[in-house]
Parts: sequence; C-alpha cells; structure tokens
Amino acid sequence: MNKETFERLTVDLGDRSYDILVGENLIANAGKLIQPLMRQKRTFIITDENVAKHHLSTLEEALSSEGISCNSLTLPYGEQTKSFSQLERVIDFLLEHKIDRKATIIAFGGGVIGDLAGFAAAIVMRGVDFIQIPTTLLSQVDSSVGGKTGINTARGKNLVGNFHQPRIVLADIGALKTLPHRELLAGYAEVVKYGLINDPAFFEWLEKNGQRVINGDILAQTEAVLTSCKAKADIVTQDEKESGVRGLLNLGHTFGHALEAEARYNGSLLHGEAISIGMVMAHDISVELGLSAPEVAKTVRSHFESIGLPVEASFVSSNALGGKRLEVSRLMDHMSRDKKVSDGRLTFVMTKGIGQAYLDNAVDMTAVADFLERAVTK
Repeated sequence: MNKETFERLTVDLGDRSYDILVGENLIANAGKLIQPLMRQKRTFIITDENVAKHHLSTLEEALSSEGISCNSLTLPYGEQTKSFSQLERVIDFLLEHKIDRKATIIAFGGGVIGDLAGFAAAIVMRGVDFIQIPTTLLSQVDSSVGGKTGINTARGKNLVGNFHQPRIVLADIGALKTLPHRELLAGYAEVVKYGLINDPAFFEWLEKNGQRVINGDILAQTEAVLTSCKAKADIVTQDEKESGVRGLLNLGHTFGHALEAEARYNGSLLHGEAISIGMVMAHDISVELGLSAPEVAKTVRSHFESIGLPVEASFVSSNALGGKRLEVSRLMDHMSRDKKVSDGRLTFVMTKGIGQAYLDNAVDMTAVADFLERAVTK
C-alpha cells in the first residue's frame, strides 16, 4: 500500500458537513480513510465496467484490509446508465443483499455513477450514507461535490433526483491516468467554468497551464481539482439547494443540456463537450444582447478550441445527428423543461466578462430563439 498524500477541504453544512480529500493513492487507502465515518463495516460499491477493470480490485482490497465487507455491482458505462431501469437494478441489488440503514453505499466512478448511486442512497430505506470516490476529472471537480443526485429521462437531463450529501469525497488524482483523452477533455470544460463564473485569475492560470492538465501533469491536475472543489464548496456552503447563487454553476448548462437531450445520451456527445459548446453560446448571446464585449466571447472560444473541445452546435449535428440540422423548436422545448424554469420563466447564466457571470430571469425568449437559429446554422 502506498502512502496517501492529500489536501483537505470542507463543505460546511452544519451537521451535514463533510471533507473533500484531493491527492494521490486515496483509492488504495480508502478503507482507513472512510472507516471512522461508518456506522457499520458494510459497504455496497456501485461502479461501471471501465472503472471496475482498472480500479475495483484496489478498492476492495483497501476495504477488506480494514475489516470492511463489500458487495459490488458493475453497471454499463455511459450516460444512458442514468436511467430508471438502471436505478431499479441498483435498488434491487441493494435489497437482495439485505442493505440496512447503517450500511454505506460507495459511488465509485464518474458523474453518471455518482448521480445514480447517490440517488439510490437517497431513497433506499428512506436514505442511507454514501461516499463519493470520483474517478473522472469532471466528477472530481463538479458532480461529486454538493449532493446533487438523480437520473435522466426522455424529457431531459437530471429531471428526477434529490439532494443527498455524501459523508466524504475522495478525489484520487492517480485515477485520471486511466481516463481516455476525450473524457479528460470533457472534464476540463467544468474546470474552466469556475474561472468564467467568478475567478478571472483562475481562468488566466488555465490559459497558461490548461494543456498541462490535459497532458497528465499531476501537479497541474491537483491544482485544477483543488481550486475547482474549493470554488464549488464555497458556493454550496452558501446555497445548498440552489435557491440563489448556486445557480451560477449552471453556466452554459441550459444550452448544453438541450444539446445533450437531442443527442439522446448515446455517447456521441459527452456532458463536458455539451457544456463547452453551451458556455461559448452563453458568452456569445451575452455579446448579442449588449451585456459583454465581443473580445470576451472570442477569448473563451479561443481557449476551448486551443484545448481541443468543441465550440459549435454543428459538432452535435455531425456527431450525433448524422449531419441533420438541429431544430430550434426542439431545443427551445427542451429548455422549457429545464429545472431552472420558475413561474414560466427560464433563468439564464449570463456574463458581463471573464469571471463576471450573473443570473438573469428576464431574457427575452424570442431573442434566444433568434440566437439559436443563427447558432445551429454556423
């Protein structure tokens, strides 16, 4: 067993507070790190085929070395796993193995597994403890922190779910070594988001160091994950259930989720790719509405392009729709079902500049439709 080295952050939510550990060899030492938090030395690991192949035996050995029993369920890889059918499969697995309220579920994988396993933990036996061990860059910097859990439906992304905070988050940077390049790129989009929301100095750091993050530099990856987690922890501490400032974390997501729905979650468009396009669109429409200078949108677009992320809606047409043009009416329909709709109005995250994002629920939807018409024909 290698010695773990990590930095510790805290999400301060009173009696639901928990730590985020960011560092190396956390999976190999997971047993001793989580054992003090457990009410019973019994765990249920939910993972996917890709993660199981590389890391499951390491985690099982780490638990067993501390006398912690585990049952493991391996699910198919991909966004389509965030479904009612797979949720039912997870619940059935837990009940078959006689889970009780003192047991702990471990979400071991990317954002799909974290959201699905977390939702199962929120509802089985009316709620049991769970732990996040995120293995992708996207899940380490975003989805594993903050307690959002849920699944997708044919009507849209994350429309069924719950807030259920983990007991601890173990973000093992070493797990990123086995991540496919495309997945690493997709996760990077969510890293950039924190700079674009309210930290221009971080965005400037990413312009200089982003390629190091993508190329597997451990120090750069650790800095990116730490900064991102601190930013999210600060926001979640202020607004746990997204009644205000937490909405800023949806920068680019209103557009991005609509694109994902059109791609039918079939792997042709990864979440981070959709959010990259969505954040570029958010900056473009902010320019069109006179809220931000054109140079800002150009800077954002240029950075994503330089890293290798998509920036145009045509990426979805080419990769998910066989060249068929996106239909604005369908995108608008998806957006109308967004969780951020209140009293018939959709809240957008707009921007006045790098690090100057804000919430706006008074955007003219006719202007949005006109903007999308131009965006889908580029």
